[in-house]
Amino acid sequence: MTGKTYVVGVGMTDFEKPESRDWQYWDMAREAGQAALADAGIDYAQVEQAPVGYCLQQSTAGQRAVYELGLTGIPVYNVNNNCATGSTALMMARQFVAGGGSDCVLALGFEKMSRGALGAGAGAGDFATSPVARHYGVMAAGHGFAATPPTAQIFGNAAREHMERYGTTAEQLALVGVKNHRHSAANPRAQFRDVHTLEEVLASRTIHEPLTKLQCSPTSDGAAAAVVVSERFVEQHGLQDRAVEILGQAMATDTEASFASGSCIDVVGKPMSRAAALAVYQESGLGIEDVDVVELHDCFSVNELLTYEALGMCADGESGKLVAEGATTYGGRWVVNPSGGLISKGHPLGATGLAQCAELVWQLRGEAAERQVAGARVGLAHNIGLGGAAVVTMLRR
Repeated sequence: MTGKTYVVGVGMTDFEKPESRDWQYWDMAREAGQAALADAGIDYAQVEQAPVGYCLQQSTAGQRAVYELGLTGIPVYNVNNNCATGSTALMMARQFVAGGGSDCVLALGFEKMSRGALGAGAGAGDFATSPVARHYGVMAAGHGFAATPPTAQIFGNAAREHMERYGTTAEQLALVGVKNHRHSAANPRAQFRDVHTLEEVLASRTIHEPLTKLQCSPTSDGAAAAVVVSERFVEQHGLQDRAVEILGQAMATDTEASFASGSCIDVVGKPMSRAAALAVYQESGLGIEDVDVVELHDCFSVNELLTYEALGMCADGESGKLVAEGATTYGGRWVVNPSGGLISKGHPLGATGLAQCAELVWQLRGEAAERQVAGARVGLAHNIGLGGAAVVTMLRR
């Protein structure tokens, strides 16, 4: 890839509790897609390709979604990469543009979900033929398999290991939930906008020890979109005031490092995240010290702590102290998840990565209203899916 790439338009729906509104996934996609096109000031007829991400809908749902925007006959690619689906669609859009195949690509992601935890109460046998059977097998070998939601188990067990290995406390984990719920109070698109004290987060219902409900991302309905274009397109259409450059982007998948240790910390993706981050730092020429604002994959509070370490924000084992010191909120070294993150903004699987992109674009343009990070010029997004994939993206205004 040699050409520069820019995000010139973003859009997203409100992220909502499933079944709270009578809408279909194509309604969400239309709303987010139209918003992104309007933000860029272009027409759908100028879009040349569309990678479309979702996890729970049927095959070719991508076509059904973008047909709401127009029937122009463009290539539509259906993308499913578990919770990293939205960022995978964004990465495909960037590759199409950077490789010279297109000047304007729309990346779109959506999900219409059901209430309740994914896979709640499932037994270990249900994973015998699952793509994540190997991952859960590592967990079961070290921790057994309980009746709690499987994803909460594997991340909860990673939290237990972190506590045992480094002395991380339940209070430090809960502070992630406190911070992200506080941030989402300023986000009108967030699923939850209530502020919670540390005591309330700790006292909320236990999902899988040590994780409580207010430290876990909910199921959500919603969609998000981004318009990715070439430098030539920016110049031809006078979009310099809208353009945010994608300086670097990388995806990493599992290697032996994910499984060899037998640790849930590794099997939930910390090695992948670290590898993707290092590749992005090399490509962009920037490091985490240059970043002002971060949107990262806090599906559970522990994953935010693990990601601090994977991104190089602190040494291994120091992430609990980092959040406790206030280094990752307003007035600290970085502002992490100003949107409220997955925990409080919501987590419609296929839309999450693109919603992170939208938040960072608004931050870097200075359009984030009450949650604006002062002077933000460089943003970093991190999106991960078990199975596995980790996508890291560096953006600069």
